Amino acid sequence: MTTQTPDTETPQRFPEVDAALDDLAEGEKTWAALPLARRRALLDRIRALSSQHATEWVDAATGVKKLDPSSPLVGEEWLSGPYSMITAATLLAQSIAKLESGQSPLADAKFGTAPGGRSTVKVLPMTTWDSLLLSGYTAEVWLEPGVTETEARATAGLGQKDPTATGGIGVVLGAGNITSIAPLDALYELFAFNRVVALKLNPIMDPMLPVLRKVLAPLVEIGAVRILTGGADVGTYLVHHSQVAHVHMTGSSLTHDAIVFGTGDDGAKRKASGEALLDKPISSELGGVSPTIVLPGKWTKADIAFQAEHVATQRLHNGGYNCVASQVVVVSADWPQKDEFLAALRTALDDAPARVPYYPGSDARVASATSSFPNAERHGPNGGRVLVTDLDPGSYAPLLQTEYFSPVLGVVELPYNGREFARRAVATANEDFIGTLGVNIVAHPDTLAELGSELETLIESLKYGTVAVNAWTALGFLTAGAPWGAFPGHTLDDVQSGIGVVHNAYLIERPERTVARGPFRPAPRSILNREMALTPKPPWFVTNKTAATTGRLMTVFAGAPSWTKLPALFASALRG
Repeated sequence: MTTQTPDTETPQRFPEVDAALDDLAEGEKTWAALPLARRRALLDRIRALSSQHATEWVDAATGVKKLDPSSPLVGEEWLSGPYSMITAATLLAQSIAKLESGQSPLADAKFGTAPGGRSTVKVLPMTTWDSLLLSGYTAEVWLEPGVTETEARATAGLGQKDPTATGGIGVVLGAGNITSIAPLDALYELFAFNRVVALKLNPIMDPMLPVLRKVLAPLVEIGAVRILTGGADVGTYLVHHSQVAHVHMTGSSLTHDAIVFGTGDDGAKRKASGEALLDKPISSELGGVSPTIVLPGKWTKADIAFQAEHVATQRLHNGGYNCVASQVVVVSADWPQKDEFLAALRTALDDAPARVPYYPGSDARVASATSSFPNAERHGPNGGRVLVTDLDPGSYAPLLQTEYFSPVLGVVELPYNGREFARRAVATANEDFIGTLGVNIVAHPDTLAELGSELETLIESLKYGTVAVNAWTALGFLTAGAPWGAFPGHTLDDVQSGIGVVHNAYLIERPERTVARGPFRPAPRSILNREMALTPKPPWFVTNKTAATTGRLMTVFAGAPSWTKLPALFASALRG
């Protein structure tokens, strides 16, 4: 058994990795022989185990994030942890059940059309429960141009259309920020590509190992998954191992380039010449700098306060350590309410709950931002949150080209108003920002009505993997049926936000983007203003006072839906 390790003469060996890969080579045979019914049963067990061990999962995550266990912020760990795993396993099992019966996973899906000859697939809401728990929120997948409804239905299922055609061993390099990313990516490798999985945890997530072993036990038992820990040396050994057929990673573009081309001057030379050191395919989800475009309109004071909290959440959720955290707010310099909105944003940054900067390097990245922008404002407890405003156009570049991955938020002002501002803001998002993972648009319903069909044209022109209108793009992450990843077309030497997608529990072939939409106002103001949305302040808002209780109740409900569980859930949500 031989391996390659970049930039070393005598590679170090890791017997535990060799043993895991030998196990997976045998496990691939078991997986290939496993009929769809058995695979569905495995998913049902994973769903049940995720529910059974949800509290243990959240307790471990709370320790990783250094959260006060009594803080409402623990709600983030319920929703982005076991809740996401339960909903993904549930929907994947339903897709497998469709294939078992000879149907497409999209047999019951509602299709539509979008500009540019695109077909769309509705992925939220899909059930009565969705409509109740996330009232007013929707998501649809826009397929690549030219993909018809007939083709989409026929090709959905990916690797499960021929379960015996396995794809070897895939490595999944897990993320260090959101606890469900690693196990969800392992599921996608297995079910989308029929690859058994060597799942390597980010060292930050090592405390999650005991609970992930319990949740993924059905797959570990049959040899389809092995969970590994260790540092960069283990990861390097693993991805260059001769038994590995494919690599998937979540992280930064710098880590991606180190894996693909190597490090130091030699790595830079390889990248410049396009000579990859990695001798196997790699897919990735890498983040970037996400914009939030605020379209000018006539807002009430309540609208301004709510949307300021919304934008603050987009930055401060999980402490700012999200690949799709909004980093730059794009506003109209000519908007009469601009100063009022920015004042409310400052208040929201000040008032959001305190938290420990748990992610390594956060303080250094904050210091880098304040060094680049000496007039940056400091907000929140101990001044740990940075707001960059009043920039000259020539000073924007570091803000738009550096993913700070910390509580740093900037404001870019563009001239014009109305339609012209919308067009300029979209062009700026496409041309000046690094990364294509997600973009948010915030706009009053009257403004959206004035744009009419041009709104869809603007969405079409945004080259992002998820576009959210009056919602945060993280809703796309939370929606199990939505593909999650960068806009298609990136290459190894210009990877931006990555290559390929994950999640995608309907196993849709050739998705282009996800478009999520939400209500401009929470209930009851939404109802009073004739928006058909019953959702109060969403549980992912960092200012939601009952987020922990609501997140727990949503997770319990997802594990075993029942009408009897709804009253307590709604009561908690309304108090948020």
